[in-house]
Amino acid sequence: MLIKQIMKENVITLEEDATIKDAMQTIELKQIRHIPIVNKSNQLVGIISDRDIRDASPSIFHSTDHLEDFLKPLSSIMARHVITAHPLDFVAEASILFYEHHIGCLPIVQDNQLVGIITETDILHTLVQLMGAHQPSSHIEVKVENITGKLADIASIFKEKNVPITSVLVYPYPDPQFKVLAFRIQTIDPRRIIGEIEKSGYHVIWPKEPE
Repeated sequence: MLIKQIMKENVITLEEDATIKDAMQTIELKQIRHIPIVNKSNQLVGIISDRDIRDASPSIFHSTDHLEDFLKPLSSIMARHVITAHPLDFVAEASILFYEHHIGCLPIVQDNQLVGIITETDILHTLVQLMGAHQPSSHIEVKVENITGKLADIASIFKEKNVPITSVLVYPYPDPQFKVLAFRIQTIDPRRIIGEIEKSGYHVIWPKEPE
């Protein structure tokens, strides 16, 4: 999946000569957490977050002190080194950027123009959709040897029993000789297919049979 399929194109922005007060009002009115800062040509020059605004604001014990600070330009508090992505980058690549840099949003830039934005919430929603976790389904985890062909072997059991697979993930197992195949399948009661998998000599580690 490409970033352009999930990004928001109508990006709320401010220019760097807007004030901290402008940003506070925009964040509150639009219920957003990040504002890309652009120049007159819609080129990205920085970004601010609601945390930046809080850090620049007086504490509740001195809320009437230094009110002139709210009239300072955003250029005085914005982050200038902004991590960005391209609309044709893969969502998986964007996820790595969120993970490695601990960021809350990712401006999307094409031909030096700001064309969109995605947030950590967008990534989470996309992951849920890709996994099919938002639809009625069951989750099955199977421990297999860490060799080629095991995914195809298990998938053939689902095919033979006419059980549609919504998504597949591969997890490492503590013992590197094995791995875990996590299937989400379109059935509410997975007991029959679990029995078939175990009859074929595989170990289903989730769901576990009650002891």
